[in-house]
Amino acid sequence: MQNDQKNLLLAMALSVMVIVGWNYFFAAPKVQQARQTQSQLEQMGGKTPDPAAPQPEAAAVAPLPPAIARGEALAASPRIVIDTQKLSGTLALKGARLDDLSLKAYRETTDPTSPNIVLLSPSGAPDAYFVDVNYVAPRGASVDLPKSDSLWKADGQRLTETTPVTLTFDNGKGLVIKRKISVDENYLFTVADTVENHAKEAVNFFSDASATRQGEPKTSGYAVLHEGFIGVVGADQASTELTYAQIAKETNKAKVLPVDAFATGGWLGFTDKYWATAIIPDTAQGYKGWFREFSGVKPQYQADAFGESKTLAPGESLTLSTRIFAGAKESKVLEHYQNDLGVSKFDMLIDWGWFHFITRPMFWLLETLFNLVGNFGVAILLITLVVKALFFPLANKSYASMAKMKVIQPKMKEIQERFADDKQKQQEEMMKLYRAEKVNPVSGCLPVLLQIPVFFSLYKVLFVAIEMRQAPFFGWIQDLSAPDPTNVFNLFGLIPFDPTVMPVFGHLLHLGVWPLVMGVSMWVQMKMNPEPTDPVQKTMFAWMPVIFTFMLGSFPAGLVIYWTWNNVLSVAQQGLIMKQAGARIELFGNIAGTFKKK
Repeated sequence: MQNDQKNLLLAMALSVMVIVGWNYFFAAPKVQQARQTQSQLEQMGGKTPDPAAPQPEAAAVAPLPPAIARGEALAASPRIVIDTQKLSGTLALKGARLDDLSLKAYRETTDPTSPNIVLLSPSGAPDAYFVDVNYVAPRGASVDLPKSDSLWKADGQRLTETTPVTLTFDNGKGLVIKRKISVDENYLFTVADTVENHAKEAVNFFSDASATRQGEPKTSGYAVLHEGFIGVVGADQASTELTYAQIAKETNKAKVLPVDAFATGGWLGFTDKYWATAIIPDTAQGYKGWFREFSGVKPQYQADAFGESKTLAPGESLTLSTRIFAGAKESKVLEHYQNDLGVSKFDMLIDWGWFHFITRPMFWLLETLFNLVGNFGVAILLITLVVKALFFPLANKSYASMAKMKVIQPKMKEIQERFADDKQKQQEEMMKLYRAEKVNPVSGCLPVLLQIPVFFSLYKVLFVAIEMRQAPFFGWIQDLSAPDPTNVFNLFGLIPFDPTVMPVFGHLLHLGVWPLVMGVSMWVQMKMNPEPTDPVQKTMFAWMPVIFTFMLGSFPAGLVIYWTWNNVLSVAQQGLIMKQAGARIELFGNIAGTFKKK
């Protein structure tokens, strides 16, 4: 195989990597369908019947009023203040609903004065998102259970890590529910209900904890990341993931998990890129997991943990406990809940992907280096050195083989000229030459192929790990998980114009300083090798740095920095090995030849 053919194979490997990666990871976010916001919203009606228990009575569907401002929706109920180290918000006494929650440690932008991230909002408000712990009567039964508009009494006005609150519901007919709500130092609420029957007759009911979203949530739309319904229903079950579009294709727009029996252990809820809510039922209680969509002008999505039927005799009481996670998907926090509290597979809230066996060690290494140097950008540079060190023997062997290829180029050219009319004989003589000189003509592809899993695992970490969100580097790079904010097409901010918002090809115009530096580094790396003699190959190689520059322009800045630094190290490593092998370094000659007049 000729040297230029080897280079062509290398170019094909790089091109396939970029094309597949671009189509898979960076498909433009889907366009959200315009929906009318001044229409009535279907509130949760009858509970989906449980197949293994007496049927609950369907509640009447109560239409909601037109959408209102968030502040107005909050004022519709008396509230208890939530104030912890990481959370702020309120708890509605009407319905005992968790529907107002903000994250103190996270802001909408890198501006320290920008608003905190709002996770939960009350029903009727824009982007309504809330969690309920309710009870449902069997079908045909007449039991006065708490509803979404039932007013609970509280024994305190402030919920903190050290001061839980107790809410009380009394139906006036002998049924009393005392609800103790506590919250830890992170994002976990515990709802412990003591249900007392002081009536003369037994009471039957089902427990039902649910997370609800009104209106289709905004998602990033990237195939690399799951956003929507998620759950591990049953401690030994695999995770189930459904997007908001997929739930509409389910029978009756509802999916039950699992379908054969009541589950114990696990969790279910909604996941966004960096945030999530999850219902974590008591491991001692069996339940059914439901994902559902209620259709309407504005749809409503709901994840339910629907408990087994309970019968409470006169004079008896029982305690039911439910945990609620509502917060940021911090890796260490999720692992703590999984390992110390026994929440099965809770770390799967973070979408590490199919190649988690590479992605998670990459994240661990990145975080370890960050703890040493205090900057994720510097940690990425150090990871590049670590990867180079790990692959050093293979890369050295590869570059050494490439250097030998340069040394035997005169012999290869002689064979080409001698057997110009007999391609088969030419290839046979070439193979004899390779064997005699102990040269592998395709070894130059190895360093690039080895970088592919590292490249994608680092990309995945930068994209899904909240620890990377708004992590600064130096200078203008204040968020390594976002593209370089500078842009050559508006003269790096001198012109008040954002070219990336242009239709059709705007997403290709993320061309900042770091992507340009990366393109130059790739161009220099390619100039280390002799230019192909074939005009088609020569043209392809000439344009590849340009294509890569535009393609990687919209990638997270941290990934572009990694790729740039990797190119620089590769040039240095290849140059050193070629010098030791006595091969001519073509770099400066090729660069000079590029600018010579033809």
